[in-house]
Amino acid sequence: MKKYLLTFALSMMSFMAFAQADYEKVMSDKIAKLETTRSTDEFQALANDFDRIGKKETKQWLPSYYAALAYLQKGRMQMQSGKMSELSINANAADKYLDQAEAIAGKDNSEIHLLRKMAYSLRMMENPAERYMTDGMKAMEELKKAETLDPNNPRVALIKAEDTYFTPEQYGGSKEKGLEQFKTALEKFNAFKPKTALDPSWGKAEAEYFLSGAAK
Repeated sequence: MKKYLLTFALSMMSFMAFAQADYEKVMSDKIAKLETTRSTDEFQALANDFDRIGKKETKQWLPSYYAALAYLQKGRMQMQSGKMSELSINANAADKYLDQAEAIAGKDNSEIHLLRKMAYSLRMMENPAERYMTDGMKAMEELKKAETLDPNNPRVALIKAEDTYFTPEQYGGSKEKGLEQFKTALEKFNAFKPKTALDPSWGKAEAEYFLSGAAK
């Protein structure tokens, strides 16, 4: 009986280790695609993939986090193309997944608060004149929370630099100030080490892109 129980326990451990390895491989592949994707359809497909992973791995917060990020990147790409009418749709979808991620990871997660900031900003950009005092203010609050929770988070520095870069001088921004902040962000990226191979590490390429002058 003891031999049977030991064999069963070892079999379960092997199965769990295999399942964990399979989860990590699938997630790694999808995260890598998220970094290189350049179309709204591909971002949508990745969001769907992360959704399916999250439904299977109910104790993991990262699938929902990355589903939210995929929707935000899809919305940001639409904004760059002048397709403003769907920004709120993508921001709302991102918020749904951020709620799921927060329910698992807790409320004191800098990465989640940063994506909430991005969702509010995306929603605001659909109608800046009307939404700055609502969504715009909430975006600033979420950015402050993200920075307070982790002052060394390079993605916080990146989004701050991006905001400054695209804000007109009469409102306190400028490209020059933004580039200085991108330098700070890059320094933080160079010193940053994610907690695990699957934890957020995106953003360094964007800082390098702006500092290379390619954004001009």
